[in-house]
Amino acid sequence: MTPREYDESDARIRAARSSRPRSKDRPQHNDAISALVTTVDRGRQTCITDSGVVITAMRARELGPKSVVVGDVVSIVGDVSGKQGSLARIVGIQERRNSLSRTVDDSAQVERTIVANIDQLVIVVAATNPEPRRGLIDRFLVSAFTEGIAPKLVVTKTDLGAVPEFLSEYSKLGVEILHMAIKSASSESDLKALHAMLEGKISVLVGHSGVGKSTLINALVPEANRLTGDVNAATGRGRHTSSSAIALPLADSDGWIIDTPGIRAFGLSHIDTHRIVDAFTDLSEVAANCLSNCSHSESSCSLDAWAAPNGVVDAERTARLASLRSLLAVQEQPIESNED
Repeated sequence: MTPREYDESDARIRAARSSRPRSKDRPQHNDAISALVTTVDRGRQTCITDSGVVITAMRARELGPKSVVVGDVVSIVGDVSGKQGSLARIVGIQERRNSLSRTVDDSAQVERTIVANIDQLVIVVAATNPEPRRGLIDRFLVSAFTEGIAPKLVVTKTDLGAVPEFLSEYSKLGVEILHMAIKSASSESDLKALHAMLEGKISVLVGHSGVGKSTLINALVPEANRLTGDVNAATGRGRHTSSSAIALPLADSDGWIIDTPGIRAFGLSHIDTHRIVDAFTDLSEVAANCLSNCSHSESSCSLDAWAAPNGVVDAERTARLASLRSLLAVQEQPIESNED
């Protein structure tokens, strides 16, 4: 009899006696506490509790691919002492009441959320250097209206150049507009007006690089020490000085301001056109009578009859309709490559 030859099929792997079947039950985390996310940086989130304790936390694996952004209210367990070197875990993200999201461009399909749970979207533009561009402002407004966020417009550097006339048109959309000189840090009246606009609200500042967002932040929250930069004279573009979003408590107020990096592109492919129409509550009921494939730009659109009741053009309604159509058209416009 020849000796038997053994191969890998003869191997048997026996589980260790200490192993146990994995349970499908997950911990309830009934002892979790709530906190507001103020910064997100390289896998670590800085959070602040209602009692003012600042905690560093990491996202628990059980959350899966769900991202955590500034403005999120999260549930935290673990070491919540806030001591230096301590690390807690984020085990839950409470439902967001709104969010500011974008795609990198209009052909992209991946939606990226920038911030969440905000009251006001403060669009910061400069009267000059860099010149304000209607395209990016309109895109911000579309996001604000569809998410139920109150938009505000702050125009800086008004002492360096004339304010473009088209900016005043946004007041027809109910957008509050505030003009500020470049020396806003030393202008008590300008700062008081801006502080009154932000007081008691969670506001996010957005806009091109170089328009003065960080300068405004430093004036409102002196201890923030946000870096500021100049505009390149050759390209007319600002230099990114804020690398990530950060939420800061407004001095002498219960409000928060969120500074964001300068945005080059703000795609809207993730927003349904119907949501834009629904944001105009006075027009959405009329638009519901349109044909299902109506783009609201045809001559047969029901909104045209609404704007001219009994054949008489109503100036206010016509302006309102023009505003809606300008925002609907934004999704069909390519992003300007030099918007920065």
